[in-house]
Amino acid sequence: MSKYLILVPARFGSTRFPGKPLAKISGKPMIEYVVNNCQQSGFDYAVVTDNDEVEAIVKGFGGNIVRVDDEVSTGSERIALAYERYFSNSGYEYIINVQGDEPLLKGEIIRQIGQEHGDSSYDIFTGVKKQSSENKDYLNPNIVKCIWSDQTQQCLYFSRAAIPYVREEREHSWFQHIGIYSYTTQSLQNFVKLKASYYEEVEKLEQLRALESGLTIGAKNLNINLVGVDTPEDIEKVERIIK
Repeated sequence: MSKYLILVPARFGSTRFPGKPLAKISGKPMIEYVVNNCQQSGFDYAVVTDNDEVEAIVKGFGGNIVRVDDEVSTGSERIALAYERYFSNSGYEYIINVQGDEPLLKGEIIRQIGQEHGDSSYDIFTGVKKQSSENKDYLNPNIVKCIWSDQTQQCLYFSRAAIPYVREEREHSWFQHIGIYSYTTQSLQNFVKLKASYYEEVEKLEQLRALESGLTIGAKNLNINLVGVDTPEDIEKVERIIK
């Protein structure tokens, strides 16, 4: 059995985009693209939902799905409950949280993140992408930046602000955070027991809770272009890339 388990939180009731997992991309529900990517990774996986329609659609195209109907505030809490209820006796060492709104996150990238985590001593592992100062997303608060060490692969901080701050005008690089998380099973269980932290509440970034508590986060520098689906307008962007 694989020591890696991918869990995909697929909540129906998104505030900005209700029914998002079932939104059609080139005629196919978005969650089907995500499941195909998980299957291509070679790891075990399951979609975790709270909705009858999502469950029916996933079962309809032959995907694996489990139900967690509890009211929880984050996808991390939902997958932690799924792990405890359905998989805790299955011998998995790593739980990979793949977002249900990332249809372009290919299986080979998911596999790389899992394997890099397995070769490291970090509690949590994620992805970053090196960007140049010419990329104006540096100033966009919706694009999360990471202070990341190329020497150690360690993530030192995450922010919506333009970091690192460049004191003297010159070309520079920065790292964009890619929102896939691999947890050791113990670190996932520890993480969801923590209370929301100060910097998490200020920046509205859940990963800061882990850093503030002393959990370590590593990352792989990925050369990929992703378009997550946050609003209905993002569907057209994804369709253009797929075509």
